Amino acid sequence: MKLHNQLEMPIVGLGTFRSKPEEAYIAVKTAIDAGYRHIDTAAIYRNEEAVGKAVKDSKVKREDLFITTKVWNSDQGYEETLKAFEVSLDKLGLEYVDLYLIHWFKGYDKSLSTYKALETLYKQGKVKAIGVCNYNIHHLQHLIDHVEIKPMVNQVETHVFLQNHKLQEYCVNNGIQLEAYAPLFSHNIKETLENETLNLIAKKHNKSIPQIVIRWFIQREIVVIPKSVTPSRIIQNFDVFGFELDDEDMNKIRKLNAARKIFPEFDNVDF
Repeated sequence: MKLHNQLEMPIVGLGTFRSKPEEAYIAVKTAIDAGYRHIDTAAIYRNEEAVGKAVKDSKVKREDLFITTKVWNSDQGYEETLKAFEVSLDKLGLEYVDLYLIHWFKGYDKSLSTYKALETLYKQGKVKAIGVCNYNIHHLQHLIDHVEIKPMVNQVETHVFLQNHKLQEYCVNNGIQLEAYAPLFSHNIKETLENETLNLIAKKHNKSIPQIVIRWFIQREIVVIPKSVTPSRIIQNFDVFGFELDDEDMNKIRKLNAARKIFPEFDNVDF
């Protein structure tokens, strides 16, 4: 996907939330070998060093990879964010990061001061793109009204049971790329895997349910970062470019939308 600053962001990436360092290293190496070029981590995941080592040990040129990390809530604020970024960069062992995100909305004032640090890093060339996670329409609009550089990405919980059509429409209209975390319903993945509608569509295409869901994101033009530490699943999750869901499939999946959120509401984050 092309961001509003013309940077190319791979539409499928590997998520590393809750991946222990040793798991993250193997997962990232497996993913890159399987063809992934987009890896997502964060300071709070405590696996940046492992991710960086896997990137370094891969045979892929750095410029061909897209690496995301995020500033944690306790490090928000202008000066604090600049310092936190340098810590992340050092742990990753990289000269730059492709995408740097604010991890959670922590109030309008904090959001602005933190984002202005991201703008500084962007102007310095230390990050290729900037954005946010867990921002709703009113959070994004406040940023747009007060900053110099619009967010390029908004990463939020999105899955078949929480489809975010209104948020995506807003993002598209404002040149912001929507990115989905927890695309398979995170720790509730069993519900995704046992869903009757998804099972029927998977059988129709001779694909796994995760492949169907990831393909659904691709066709909605939403960047998606499924997380796994199992090599076979990592490889399978990337094998999603050789088939297409038809309109009937897409409509059936749309009907699964139920506004079911499993992570905190953005305005009520107490951590």
